[in-house]
Amino acid sequence: MADPTHVIDDLCAENDELDLLVADLSPEQWASGTPAPGWTVVHQIAHLAWTDRSALLAVTDAGAFQTLVEKALAAPGTFVDDGAEEGARLPCDELLAGWRAGRDALQRALRAAPAGSRFPWYGPPMSAASMATARLMETWAHGLDIADALGAVRPPTDRLRHVARLGVRTRDFAHTVHGLTPPAEEFRVELRAPSGDLWTYGPADAAQRVTGPAVDFCLLVTQRAHRADLALRAEGPDADRWLGIAQAFAGPPGAGRPPKEGTR
Repeated sequence: MADPTHVIDDLCAENDELDLLVADLSPEQWASGTPAPGWTVVHQIAHLAWTDRSALLAVTDAGAFQTLVEKALAAPGTFVDDGAEEGARLPCDELLAGWRAGRDALQRALRAAPAGSRFPWYGPPMSAASMATARLMETWAHGLDIADALGAVRPPTDRLRHVARLGVRTRDFAHTVHGLTPPAEEFRVELRAPSGDLWTYGPADAAQRVTGPAVDFCLLVTQRAHRADLALRAEGPDADRWLGIAQAFAGPPGAGRPPKEGTR
């Protein structure tokens, strides 16, 4: 049974780092457009705040969370944007305070959850460790969008180990949401961490494999960069197909990002 303490600690650190980036923004900076079409910086933080509140309900009030699921099922194509738009209408200081309070309440609830607990979600049920991992993934990915909008650079850290592991574990899910049959055999995945360590997953003698920088793999599975712009290598037809459909987030397949000019 996975101890969630370490990933919750890393989630808190990821949130704190993003908070430093947005804490003193001007109104003009809050209104800056991000790589997500139609989303400004304020939409990105509003989305994180909304999802943290959803996760908190999933952990503490399954009945109330089910109401959110029903709303999502009623508007599958718009409920995420609707949640971001609702938060984006708040004054920025109020939104910022709400985001901070919500994420703090979530981490406390995750730490207090009984060992072995499983919580409902928009995809499969999650453990406390999995919920914290999913929140870290989203915080990192949306933080990249914010940094791009502000012209800032967020150097990758080894907190990405959680995102990379989630990306590997969601291989079969990515196939399923695309209407494809998952490969029968495991792949070998070897990723070079920001620290220089090698993170490995799957059997060493697997016939098919994926190799490259961990940050590139994380950009791929969060759909923050096009495969053509990343230094990832696939060996084998099934591994190659996976890199074209990989996603570590719940829900239907995303549109992803187009390749940069010159890589088409």
